[in-house]
Amino acid sequence: MKDHADIVVIGGGAAGVAALRTLADAGRDVLLLEAQDRLGGRAHTVHIAGMPIDMGAGWLHSAPKNPWAAIAEARGFHVYRSPARWGEQWRGLGASKEEQQALWAAFQAFMEAMHNPPPSDCAADLLPKDSEWNPALDALSGYINGAPMREMSVIDWQTYEDASLDINWRVCDGYGALVSSHAAALPVALATPVNAIDTSGKQLRIETPRGSITANAVIVTVSSNVLASGAIRLPGHDAILHAAAQLPLGLADKLFFTLEGGEDVDDNAHLLGNPHSALTGTYTLKPFGRPLVECMLGGEGARAMEKEGLNGAAAFAIGELVNLLGSDWRRKLRFVAGSAWGRETHILGGYSHARPGQHGARAVLRAGVDPRIGFAGEATSDGEFSTAHGAYNTGVAAAKALL
Repeated sequence: MKDHADIVVIGGGAAGVAALRTLADAGRDVLLLEAQDRLGGRAHTVHIAGMPIDMGAGWLHSAPKNPWAAIAEARGFHVYRSPARWGEQWRGLGASKEEQQALWAAFQAFMEAMHNPPPSDCAADLLPKDSEWNPALDALSGYINGAPMREMSVIDWQTYEDASLDINWRVCDGYGALVSSHAAALPVALATPVNAIDTSGKQLRIETPRGSITANAVIVTVSSNVLASGAIRLPGHDAILHAAAQLPLGLADKLFFTLEGGEDVDDNAHLLGNPHSALTGTYTLKPFGRPLVECMLGGEGARAMEKEGLNGAAAFAIGELVNLLGSDWRRKLRFVAGSAWGRETHILGGYSHARPGQHGARAVLRAGVDPRIGFAGEATSDGEFSTAHGAYNTGVAAAKALL
C-alpha cells in the first residue's frame, strides 16, 4: 500500500466506488481504503449452488434514472426487467382478496396523509388509532425504511417518495457484483480500516493498522452508524458526528432457501408472511425463475431475528411459509444463506432514515466542516437515500466537487 495519494476515498461501497472511478477517470492520483476484504459495502453478491445471491442491495430502484442500470448494460450485466410483485399475495394465501384490498387501501391512505406532516414529524402519528392494519403498516415501513413508524420522519419519507419512480429492475448477476466491477483495475487497499484522520497539518494524515497515508483531500463514504460510533476519530467534526447520529441505519436482512419441487410455483411470486403482524417476512418465491425462496426481514422483524441468530431466523421464516403453503413445504426448503447487517462491524446496519424532525441532518452531513474532507454515501442524499443509486450520485458529486 502506498503512503501518499492526492485524494483518498474511505469506504468501498457504492459511493466510494463511484468517487474512485470518477477521480481515476479524471486522471487524479487516488487511493480507496476499504475496511472489509471485499468491495461493495451493503451491495454484496455471493454464489450459492451456482446462483448469484444479493445479501444486501438487490433492486435497481427508480430504474429509468438509476445510473447503475446504464453501467450494468455497459459492463455486460443482464438487467432483469420483470416488475416487482410486492403488492400481490400469491393465490390469496393468508389473506383474502378483501383483506388484501383493505390492507393496501390503509397503506394508500397513510401515503396520502404524509403530504400533511404532523407537528411531531413522526410517521406513527399519522396512523388511525386502533386500526387492525397498523401492525402490517409497521412491517411495510420496516421493508421500505428499515425502521418502524415511530422512528420515522414524515418529511424525510415524503422527500424520498417525491424523488422516486415506481419502476424497479434487478441485476441477474448480482447488484453487489456490479458495484464491485465498477472499481476494476483501480487502486484499492482492502482490509484497511481507517482509525483516524489527522487534520492538524498542511496535509491530511489517514491512520490505519497498516500504516499512515498522507493526502491533500479525503472523501469519507462510510455508513452513518460507523461515523456516529466514533470508529474514525475526526477532531473538530462534532457537528458531523451529531448529524450522522440523527440518520441511523435501520435493518433490512435477507434469508435464502433452496427450493425443491416448486414446479407449480409462479416465477417471482410474492407472499407477506402474516398480514396482521409487524414481525413478519416478505417472501419472493422463485426469484428470476430460480429454485430459491428469498425472505426479507425489516425493522422490528429484523431486530427480533438478529437476536435469534441466522438459524433462529430461518426457523421463523420456514414456519411462516409452512403456515401459508402447507406442511410438505418443510421438506422442500433448505436454508443456505442469510445476512445480519447490524452485526457487520464495518457497516452496522442496513440503510439510513431520519429521526422525526431531523431530515435536515442530511444536508449538514453532506456539507462537512473542513474543505479538504468531503462526505458521501446514501445518508447524505436528500431524496435518494437508502439506495445504491443515491450512494452513487453522492460519490460522483463529492468527487466532482474536488475536481
